[in-house]
Amino acid sequence: MFLLMYVLLPMPLLFFAGSDGSALFSESESGWVNATKFLTGASAVGSIAIPVILKHAGVIGWGALAMELSSFFVIVLAIMCFIRTSSEDEYSIL
Repeated sequence: MFLLMYVLLPMPLLFFAGSDGSALFSESESGWVNATKFLTGASAVGSIAIPVILKHAGVIGWGALAMELSSFFVIVLAIMCFIRTSSEDEYSIL
């Protein structure tokens, strides 16, 4: 279940933002960019909220919650590094 959230997290960025990710960090009037921001935010909130709810319900323990949240932050850091390096010319392959 948690793996599904990690697969869904970068999908809006890959499909709707295109190769130029600079539109994500600025004000935009484009409906596709706004949809991308919304879907990415909803996926990120769900990735944090689901494990917290499961811990609150007593389904998972503290160790599982800590592991899930730490893996979430590693994934987010990797996505941010990818966006950063793909936007710089010196790292670009194409």
